Amino acid sequence: MTNPQLLKDLGKRISIQRKALGLTQEQVAEKMDVSVQMISNLELGHKAIRPENLAKISTILHVSTDYLLFGRGSRGEISEIASKIQSLSAEQQTAVGQIVDLFLDSNT
Repeated sequence: MTNPQLLKDLGKRISIQRKALGLTQEQVAEKMDVSVQMISNLELGHKAIRPENLAKISTILHVSTDYLLFGRGSRGEISEIASKIQSLSAEQQTAVGQIVDLFLDSNT
């Protein structure tokens, strides 16, 4: 049995990342060779996703399956973020650290 909240969370992450990349549901559907209705149903959390489609959509959206399923990044994504932070000035790194602390504090 599938958890409805997990499906909604998955769909929300798909939608957010698709929009962040400037892609339409039609474009994602075409790249996956599925119907636009399927993408819509995924984003609304109405349908579960098959493993092979999860792999396809994560590639298209440039995120890990871990991110789509659970909202957490893969080691590669985290390393990429760390690398970007290292290229910032000391002042900017401090600001990023403060933002992270705010997020961590809001989760408790």
